[in-house]
Amino acid sequence: MGAGPFSFLQRRECQILTVVLVLQSVCMYLVLQREEHIPPRQKLSFTPDRLGGWVKSQEGVVEKEVQDVLKADDLLSRTYASPDGRRLASLFVAYFESQRTGKAPHSPKNCLPGAGWLPTVTDEIEVQIPGDAAPIPVNRYVIQKGNSQSVVLYWYHSYNRVVASEYSAKIWLVLDSIRQNRSDTALVRVVMNSRPDDLDAATEACVRFVQASYPGLRPYLP
Repeated sequence: MGAGPFSFLQRRECQILTVVLVLQSVCMYLVLQREEHIPPRQKLSFTPDRLGGWVKSQEGVVEKEVQDVLKADDLLSRTYASPDGRRLASLFVAYFESQRTGKAPHSPKNCLPGAGWLPTVTDEIEVQIPGDAAPIPVNRYVIQKGNSQSVVLYWYHSYNRVVASEYSAKIWLVLDSIRQNRSDTALVRVVMNSRPDDLDAATEACVRFVQASYPGLRPYLP
């Protein structure tokens, strides 16, 4: 007898995937029956003007159209100048107190190309934060538009955890919803302009800003 249209369901990997999806659906259903725990937190606007030697040079404004698309519960957009004044780092943070209603961070990998920026480098690096035992994983995204080039470092910050991968962030969302009854998260993005012959130096300066700013920014993240 020939294979039927649903014969693929007899494959073991398909059966395992089906069980996982069913269990995930059941877990999320049970989670949604509970009132979510939304911990108190400081507004991002209280983030210090000085972060490890880098000083705020400009307070950015997020346009209402962008706010309507992001649907974040709190936003921060600032520019910080390096201690020697030679570098400017654009810091953007979008905080979501809950992801149960479908609100979630938008990946810069999707947003930036839509604004006309083309990716030239996409990888992941580790940044050692002073005083921390283990480094944090950070996405590096080099983008270009015409003659302009920028280095972008970004990550997702959830319950006492830094995640670079969008897929890992989704997995931890389910686990934290089940174990901690919370789904708050934040997207942290740092952008620094670079010349084509200045990529390594710009990346190093961007890393230095993350190292300098993370301790001061950490209290305002989940």
